[in-house]
Amino acid sequence: MSSVFEGYERQYCELSANLSRKCSSAALLSDQEQKQQKISEINAGLDDAEVLIRKMDLEARSLQPSVKAMLLAKLREYKSDLNKLKREFKRLTSPTADQAAREDLLDTGMANPHMASAEQRERLTMSIERINESSDRIRESRRTMLETEELGVSILQDLHQQRETLLSSHQKLHGIDDAIDKSKKVLSSMSRRISRNKWIVASVIGALVFAIVIIISYKLSH
Repeated sequence: MSSVFEGYERQYCELSANLSRKCSSAALLSDQEQKQQKISEINAGLDDAEVLIRKMDLEARSLQPSVKAMLLAKLREYKSDLNKLKREFKRLTSPTADQAAREDLLDTGMANPHMASAEQRERLTMSIERINESSDRIRESRRTMLETEELGVSILQDLHQQRETLLSSHQKLHGIDDAIDKSKKVLSSMSRRISRNKWIVASVIGALVFAIVIIISYKLSH
């Protein structure tokens, strides 16, 4: 997912540098037809830049919080850059744009094409550095995510082993419960037999005592 953001970011940086060059060159054009054509190209480029910003925003918000915060901070810089381009475009299309642009270029010494090119190269270099920094951060985030995933897999394996141990213990306990139930049944049966045997012995003893009493009574009477 982060590689998608990186692709949008690269496209935006290239587009931003291109729009900056077009704004600088359009300000120097004296031919109104050529200038209008350049303005149309810049306007279309700004629309494309807006679309890329929205795509980066949606992509960043779909990622994990740690990566999301980093990319949204980077996105704020690109939004600020886009607003700067829009202001340059607005000055370019204003009624006094030609005179103001020429005076501004003359005052700052940017009428020299070599100096304009130097600024464009610097802007492109800064964009590339931003991309490289974002790539490094994304790679670091990926490494952290992989380490977290490996840790999660290890924890799941430990939990699975513990579950197997608990299931085995449960089965053993279930077997012990069955053995205890059987023992209870045997003891109950033995207890009933003992009680029955007690009654039988008591009956035999009673019968013997009764027989002895009768015998003794008979002998005494004769």
